[in-house]
Amino acid sequence: MLLMPKRDWQWEYNETNGVLMVSLGCDMEFLSPYKLKSLIPDAKIKTEFSVEHAKFYIALVDRLSKTLSLKDPQIVQIALNATAAHFLLKPQMPKSWFFDVSHECVYSDVGKIFQLKTSEHTVSAMVVEAGLQASLMMIISPECRLSESKVLAQFETIKVMHNRLAPMAIEHKVNVA
Repeated sequence: MLLMPKRDWQWEYNETNGVLMVSLGCDMEFLSPYKLKSLIPDAKIKTEFSVEHAKFYIALVDRLSKTLSLKDPQIVQIALNATAAHFLLKPQMPKSWFFDVSHECVYSDVGKIFQLKTSEHTVSAMVVEAGLQASLMMIISPECRLSESKVLAQFETIKVMHNRLAPMAIEHKVNVA
């Protein structure tokens, strides 16, 4: 069953776990992976899950339900993390050098899933914020190894130039842990 936003949903910083969370009412909480250092100042105070946030979240849930063969809880997890990233993360500079250039021209749009290829592997990532030349991408594969010492965990974000985005292979299934 997909969770739909309600009036009592609120963003707040969870001091105990050191991450942003969404209070879903009825003693339910969703913990995001986003730590204080990556959040905008407004994310440190209790804030409503606004109509704008709800529209973004619902549009993502709808798009993901049609494009990915995942269970409802996984879709909700991706959509809530993407909503948090879109509205409450600090702006990032592109770090495209970690990824191979794609030889196919793509159109970046929020909620669209692409492959990012490094010299060692390929990961799935979703557009959280589309720009003219670069997009903020959220890793939806279990992890993304950028180098021997740098690994992005699932749901972490990285801004990437569009020439690094490769279309999803039709037979490629997204692996979400």
